[in-house]
Amino acid sequence: MSGPLHGIRVLDVTMNVMGPLAAQILGDMGADVVKVEPPEGEPMRTVGVKGRDPTLSSQFLHLNRNKRSLVLDLKSAGAREVIDRLVARSDVLVTSQRPQAMSRLGLGYAEVSRRNPRIIYASAFGYGQTGPYAAKPAYDDLIQAALGAPVLQSRDGEAPRFMATNIVDRACGMALASAVGMALFHRERSGEGQAIEIPMFETMAQFIYGDHLYGQSLRPPVAPPRYTRMLERRPFRTSDGWIGMLLFNDRHWQRFFAAIGEPHRSKEAPFASMAMRSERIAEVTAYLERLLPTRSTADWLALLDEADVPAMAVKTPEDVMDDPHLKAVGFLRDVEHPAAGPIRTFGVPSTWSRTQPDIRREPPLMGEHSAEVLAELGFDAAAIEALFASRVSIDGRRKNRG
Repeated sequence: MSGPLHGIRVLDVTMNVMGPLAAQILGDMGADVVKVEPPEGEPMRTVGVKGRDPTLSSQFLHLNRNKRSLVLDLKSAGAREVIDRLVARSDVLVTSQRPQAMSRLGLGYAEVSRRNPRIIYASAFGYGQTGPYAAKPAYDDLIQAALGAPVLQSRDGEAPRFMATNIVDRACGMALASAVGMALFHRERSGEGQAIEIPMFETMAQFIYGDHLYGQSLRPPVAPPRYTRMLERRPFRTSDGWIGMLLFNDRHWQRFFAAIGEPHRSKEAPFASMAMRSERIAEVTAYLERLLPTRSTADWLALLDEADVPAMAVKTPEDVMDDPHLKAVGFLRDVEHPAAGPIRTFGVPSTWSRTQPDIRREPPLMGEHSAEVLAELGFDAAAIEALFASRVSIDGRRKNRG
């Protein structure tokens, strides 16, 4: 057994980032994930750099391990029996399409739950379905824009800027996977399946404004919706680089000033208390910006480590690829993919004392497992060949054999 979800069957009807990440997490946790792809393939297969196989891009590789790929043209009448059998044998259906689109495919919750009342039907899409944005399309950039995240990211009069990662897709993908685990726990106790909806807009409103609701938390409001200390957070320049340093509580500041030979400052304004530092954060930041360039990064790290003050050098992405901690824990792994060749991938970040998750399957070729999954569903050789001949499905093994 590998992972706490061993024996759980997941039907993955997702694409791009958010949904595939959620399904991959479930696969990492031990679930048998069948990824249903259209005949043209998952769009992310061609996004990013590519190795030996042009359908296995860098972005696809990190969203689709521990899955089996079944190509199925869900718009074809010939797919109906296949999808019915898949739904009947699945514990979880994960989708990142809007409810209207799933209903058009005959895969809305009402239809699916009639075939399998115990199924966990987990969907993530842009907006809650009772509001005026319900039918709007949603992508990471759009949700960031709608929530004011680019304004919060900008500094010193700069133009608004998006976060430099798909933060919405990834946060909501993790929320979706987490919700599936809790729904499975409820089903274990009650026997009840159910539908789960994770709206990106509302999920990220809580994610971002958990910090930045701030003065709007009280009624009537007492300050703007911006947590000032968060807006002042930034790396500090040293004499030869940059450092991240968090002087958070009073003891951090006391140890810091003692280490630099100025212990009296911890009792003076604006450093004397957390409330004062928060209120006068611009002064605090300006002081550190003047002080930190007087020493090198290595000197500061040695001094701060000795004083037990939280600090790390600001690394480049290239530095992270050679990080000694990630090497020591075996998190970054170089493996041989049967089709893509040598690739670098991640381990599972969590550790479990009894049911440790693991990587059982490298990311699949398009349709690599079509024949295998169809046979498991009870289709005989002739029926499988008919599905391939009609292009309802595609046998990825044949393509791989040339």
